[in-house]
Amino acid sequence: MPQLPNPTQAKLRPIPNFIFMSRWLQLPLYLGLILAQCVYVFHFWVELTHLISAVMGDKGALSMLVGAIGYKGDFGGGAPKLTETIIMLVVLGLIDVVMISNLLIMVIVGGYETFVSRMHLESHPDQPEWLSHVNASVLKIKLATAIIGISSIHLLKTFINAENYGEKVLLWQTLIHVAFLASAIAIAATDRLMSGTAGGALAGNAAKH
Repeated sequence: MPQLPNPTQAKLRPIPNFIFMSRWLQLPLYLGLILAQCVYVFHFWVELTHLISAVMGDKGALSMLVGAIGYKGDFGGGAPKLTETIIMLVVLGLIDVVMISNLLIMVIVGGYETFVSRMHLESHPDQPEWLSHVNASVLKIKLATAIIGISSIHLLKTFINAENYGEKVLLWQTLIHVAFLASAIAIAATDRLMSGTAGGALAGNAAKH
């Protein structure tokens, strides 16, 4: 009985192999995103340190926080005071950093797994649940959902600090957020339509055979 060739041992011709190997050009891009993640981690801890210092009574840290969030409350001409609104804006900023970091992780891990090389994390106890069924389409929808979450945080920060923004800024941020929502819905609908079409085609081929 003839032995079937092992697909994993199949060799590509030189030009297809060269084209296929070009996927490794994306590796420096993902390494760069890891460095960007490090920057966000540093920024998170700097902001958190300033918040804790402000709670402990450090006026300099409080002034830096107020300047960073663009808050211009009425302090009676005196030094800024730590209010619930300031704390809320700072915490929302920290949540924003975390959500962007989550987005980076999805792009780094999911993109590398999808477009560069398999990580073989199937038996790893810390394998992300979403990575087991990730593909280019699923990754696209997850990224769109993450962007909507980040946009929601930015919009909430703007509304909390609305007195320091003009009506035009509020209107445009709301419209942009609605545009993100519409884009995510369109992506999900398109993916569902394409999945249904592909499933119908496979069922039709199976019925013919």
